[in-house]
Amino acid sequence: MAAATPIANPVHETLEWETPSTSKKPGIWSKYNIFNTSSKPQPAVTKDEHPAAELNAPEHRSSDRFVPHWTSRKTCCYALATLLVLVVILALGLGIGLGLHKGKKHKNLPLPNNTGIFTGDLTYYSPGPGYGACGYENSSKDSICAVSHIVWDAVSTSSNPNANPLCGKKIRINRYDAVKGGNSSVDVMVVDRCTGCQPDDLDLSLSVFTDLAEESSGRVVGSWAWLN
Repeated sequence: MAAATPIANPVHETLEWETPSTSKKPGIWSKYNIFNTSSKPQPAVTKDEHPAAELNAPEHRSSDRFVPHWTSRKTCCYALATLLVLVVILALGLGIGLGLHKGKKHKNLPLPNNTGIFTGDLTYYSPGPGYGACGYENSSKDSICAVSHIVWDAVSTSSNPNANPLCGKKIRINRYDAVKGGNSSVDVMVVDRCTGCQPDDLDLSLSVFTDLAEESSGRVVGSWAWLN
């Protein structure tokens, strides 16, 4: 048997698993790397790299956050104008309604422009010493009266009670006195405001009250009307 001829230059082929790796195997903490220590530089995006995208991008305005993209500005203007008109109409209607209600309410009050005869309770109070709402200094012997706060406030024109149009107005009071067997009449001047009186009531000085009824009565019913 002939001997085997030796190979002059034997070639040793390195297997894949024998080749040393040049890349470092990532550690267990690599996925928690919060400092971004990767050696690979990140490509910078410049403005010139995407010119077409910027040209096609929609222009954003500050009003877009309030107006839906499907609503035109013209439609929004029409809607706002309609809303404004409705608010104005509602305000005018409310004002007119309140004015009519107030006028109707005042029409039923015993005001000087009402020429009717009113019937209410007659009481008495002590007007002095001191000044009444009209600023007059009176006593219990004067022919004076105080009208209801409802009537007083209805014609008030300022915060100064001395300027109330009812101050100085004259009233004629009539009452049938069963004891005397006849009618008693007296004229009085408005000088004060009665907080506990109803619209048709009058609060009189003691001298006026005793001309119409006994002092012990305290409260009686009488009729009255404006003289001027």
